[in-house]
Amino acid sequence: MRLLFIDRSNATLRECVRSETHPIPPICLRLMVLGALAAAYAGTACRPATKTTAAAPVSVDTWAVVDGREISREDVDKSYRRTRDTAPPVSDEETLTAKLSLLDDLILQDILLAKARTLKLDVAQTELDTAYTDAKKNMTDDAFQQELTRRGLTPADLREGLRRELLIQKLIAHEVGSKIAVTEKEITDAFDANHAQFNVTEESYHLAQIVVTPAHDPQLSNATGDDATTPQQATAKVQMLMERLKAGASFQDLAIGYSEDPQSAPRGGDLGLVSISKLSQAPPALRNAVIGKAPGSVNLASGGGGYTLVLVVSHEKAGQRDLSMPEVRTRITETLRARKEQLLRAAYLTAVRGDANVTNYFARRLVESKGIVPSLQPAVPAGR
Repeated sequence: MRLLFIDRSNATLRECVRSETHPIPPICLRLMVLGALAAAYAGTACRPATKTTAAAPVSVDTWAVVDGREISREDVDKSYRRTRDTAPPVSDEETLTAKLSLLDDLILQDILLAKARTLKLDVAQTELDTAYTDAKKNMTDDAFQQELTRRGLTPADLREGLRRELLIQKLIAHEVGSKIAVTEKEITDAFDANHAQFNVTEESYHLAQIVVTPAHDPQLSNATGDDATTPQQATAKVQMLMERLKAGASFQDLAIGYSEDPQSAPRGGDLGLVSISKLSQAPPALRNAVIGKAPGSVNLASGGGGYTLVLVVSHEKAGQRDLSMPEVRTRITETLRARKEQLLRAAYLTAVRGDANVTNYFARRLVESKGIVPSLQPAVPAGR
């Protein structure tokens, strides 16, 4: 379901696209899995370094080796089950594609955690306790425990996953965030170049979106190529996206990677300012996801088997803005900072991935299979 009422001529990224975590409203909680759980399942992927010689045989259940640390088939299978167990069955090819993408995520997480250890970064117990409490927010103790049990996790597993997630956030802040600066000249130049955009003629909302449709889109232009093609896949995909948002992922990055709207996805989902008069012409589900919602909130609109995640970036009253207004200066600063952060983060992740010694045996075997799909039966853990 798309925001077709948007005037695309005003949808250029000109003001604020925030990269910080945006809170998910209660209406989404029943569709989402605790974002912290997504971090917990990744914790099994990092194992102590195993020294092997170049000629040593590699088990069929070894799916990747990262600087001597093994990521096994069991690691990926467990991660897959804990993110996809509410979804209906899909084809073998779709399952393998999802696992290949998940393995790539686990490889990068392993590299980042190793880098954090090298830099001697750590997570304070108070930070971990706060994150654990936040993960339980809006859920009773019984419901929280049921969610853990359903995903095969213990409270200790969850805490370890949260610790790893927080550690990666600290690493990115240390290696990326600390290197970003926005100058006064950049702020002034940005305002002068977009002066007309700060004259709001009508009460408006600055919006961004992530669109998930239940049908194949031949014009898909997101960064990952991910495309839900059935209502069931769309439901599973939007659940995954909300999990990642809850875990701290950037709305802008997720829109670039996964949104199925070919116009807004390359801009991080940004739609610019949408006037109240245009919102009044929108379908009720979309209108209700925007009007009256707090800036920074992400709200879900659904219909026809598809979904739109709508980020309310800001609520703008009519009138001319100038640099003497703190909110204008803040928005411009955040926009410029977000652009720089996106570039530097992408460069950093590419660099650390390139510096690591990674062998993706699973990808290699898929290529060598020449179209013959390997068995998808789960690996039998050692000792069973």
